[in-house]
Amino acid sequence: MPSNRYYSGPVSDHYDGNRFFNPDGVAPLGLRAVWRWKTGGGIETWPKQLESPFVGTVPAARVDGDGLRVTMIGHAALLIQVAGLNILIDPVFAARVGPLGLVGPKRVTPPGVAFDALPAIDLVIVTHNHYDHLDLDALKRLVQVHAPRILTPLGNDTIIRRAIPQAAVEAMDWGDGVEVMPGVSVHCEPCHHWSARGVGDRSMALWAAFVIATPAGRIYHVGDTGFHDGINYRAVQARYGSFRLANLPIGAYEPRWFMKGQHQNPEEAVEGMRLCHAAYVAGHHWRTFQLTNEAPDTPRQALFAALDAAGIARERFRPMLAGEVFDVPPVA
Repeated sequence: MPSNRYYSGPVSDHYDGNRFFNPDGVAPLGLRAVWRWKTGGGIETWPKQLESPFVGTVPAARVDGDGLRVTMIGHAALLIQVAGLNILIDPVFAARVGPLGLVGPKRVTPPGVAFDALPAIDLVIVTHNHYDHLDLDALKRLVQVHAPRILTPLGNDTIIRRAIPQAAVEAMDWGDGVEVMPGVSVHCEPCHHWSARGVGDRSMALWAAFVIATPAGRIYHVGDTGFHDGINYRAVQARYGSFRLANLPIGAYEPRWFMKGQHQNPEEAVEGMRLCHAAYVAGHHWRTFQLTNEAPDTPRQALFAALDAAGIARERFRPMLAGEVFDVPPVA
C-alpha cells in the first residue's frame, strides 16, 4: 500500500491510516468503468463558448449589517460577502482544469468577476483538491495580492503549502470549527466525494462541506457531493438547524450509473435543500467546464422541473450564471 504523500494522522471513522473514505459510502469507480463511460456514447456536444449576461461584474467592497450577497465567479467558485467579510470559495480562474493547465476540460464561459476586480479577500475556503476546485495559480495570486487566511480539509494544506510556502493555510477535519472573527465561525462537515491530483494519490487528501455561521445567518456550502441517501444533509440540519443560504452543486451528474455516488443531480439537490432546511440556494457547478455527459443548460431545466414537482418557488433556488449576483433575502 503506498504511503500517504499529503497527510499522516490517527485512524478515524473516515481515515484508514493511509486513505480517506466515505463512511458506509460508495467509492469512486476505477479505470475500467471510466473506459466504459467514455466509450459508451451519450456525451452531449458543448459549444466552444457560452455567454453570460453578467460577466464583468465588479463586486462591492464589503457587505455589512444583515446583508448576505453571493456572486458567481464560475463553476464552483463563489464570492460570499457577509458580516463585513469577503470569502472566496474554490477560486478557479484557469482556462483549463487539469495538470499543468495543459490537459483537462476547457473553460467555455469566462470568469464572471475578473481577478483584478475582486474586492479585498479575507478568507479562502478550498473544499477539495480536484483541479476544478483547487487552482494553485489562482491561489498563488491571491496570496500575493490579498494574503488571505485559507481553510481546507486535511492533506490539502500540504499541497497548497508546497506550491505556496508563504500561504497562511490551515487544515481542518470533519467536525472541526474555527473562529475567523468575533461572531463568525467556519465548520468543516462531511460530504460524499473523493480526491486526486494525479496517478497514485486517490483519496489521500480529505474532501469536505463547510458551514459558515454569521450574525446574518448560517450558510452551508457543498463543493461536490453524492446525495448518499441524504445522510449528510440530515446530519448538518440536526447539528446547526436551518440555513439562510445553501450553495449546492447541480451539474456533472450523467451518466448516473457512473456519477451517482459522487455527484448529485438537480432533483437530489432540491431534496437536499429541503432536508437541510435552507431558505434559499445558490446552484453552482454547471455551465463552465464540460466534465460529464449532460448538455450545458440541462441542469437548469432539470432543476426547475424538480422545484415545480416539489412545490418550491423557483426564486428560492437560483442556478447561478457567471457574474450573477444574489442578494439573499433575510429570514425571520
